[in-house]
Amino acid sequence: MTEEIKLNSSKLGTQEYWNEFYKRELQNFHSNSDDTGECWFDDSDAESKMIQFILDKLEEGELAKDASFLDLGTGNGHLLFELSQELKEVSENFKFHGIDYSAESVAFAKDIASKKYPDIPFKFDQVDLLSDTPFLENKFDVLLDKGTLDAIALNQDLVNGVRGMDIYASQVSKMMDNGSILLVTSCNFTETELVKVITSRTELRKWDQIQYPSFQFGGVQGSTVVSIAFIK
Repeated sequence: MTEEIKLNSSKLGTQEYWNEFYKRELQNFHSNSDDTGECWFDDSDAESKMIQFILDKLEEGELAKDASFLDLGTGNGHLLFELSQELKEVSENFKFHGIDYSAESVAFAKDIASKKYPDIPFKFDQVDLLSDTPFLENKFDVLLDKGTLDAIALNQDLVNGVRGMDIYASQVSKMMDNGSILLVTSCNFTETELVKVITSRTELRKWDQIQYPSFQFGGVQGSTVVSIAFIK
């Protein structure tokens, strides 16, 4: 159970905040096409580490060279765009799909894709990951989360008696076949907490993780960012 894991609520956990945020980002992009928006976790190099993790798994034969990728909470699509560029030399058969509950985010990602990457068939859809939506019937090989669970956990409001962070993993699991991978990067959960949130209500189990520089405080060792891969 994850009831004992609780974060303080924040505006960063609301759809209204992100709609306004990406509305401004889209306006900035229209004014300057070089301004493609924020790269979250840039200070920890998390995005490039996630991409390198995928490249390593492909080289080791752990992932197929026609894998389908789903970016959960895609924002401006930056992770998918960078991933597609790095995977060019590996195969042209990968599929890239991004979802976000913010309509402004999806519009922004689509706009960038059409202007910057017209030759790659990216797909972007507005999807509320925590709702009962037909989109969850789709299946993907690799699901990516860079801060989306963090944002969900910053809204502690109950919906039908449960918090979003407590149904996140079971919702995501619906889009995974046996052998599918979920790679989650978080700055709000410790390694132990993240494993508990993802595995306590699902068939997902820890598969591997990305190493970051660690620090020690009060006799406890840890890092500011955690990236863990789970397998179904």
